Amino acid sequence: MRQDTLQRGRVAPENACPIAPVVDIVFSRWTTPILWALNEYGRLRFVELERRIATITPKVLTQRLRALERDGLVVRSYYAEVPPRVEYEISDLGRSLAPLFAAISEWSVNLDKVEKARHDYDTKKRGRAPRA
Repeated sequence: MRQDTLQRGRVAPENACPIAPVVDIVFSRWTTPILWALNEYGRLRFVELERRIATITPKVLTQRLRALERDGLVVRSYYAEVPPRVEYEISDLGRSLAPLFAAISEWSVNLDKVEKARHDYDTKKRGRAPRA
């Protein structure tokens, strides 16, 4: 059996959609807001970043920052001062995602249409005629 196929001739997801690994890296739950904040505001300390993403817990922020550093999208700078200072900034590799974020930002004008489509679908599913 070839490596790019699964049982019964199915294609592995990463081969069926070549952008799937990119989506997994860039669009996980907290990655996008972290990268967006670092791209928009530049180098930030942990607490500053935490304030920019108000709903994230410190534990999750730490986990995501470590993963982003591992992926090469974020650079962590440690300063051996009293008290110690740690700053995070988006790397050149992370910054290369800016056009992708800009395109998605431009597409966001369609969110009203998505909400309308959801409403129409939900209304139809409940057996009522959709509102105009």
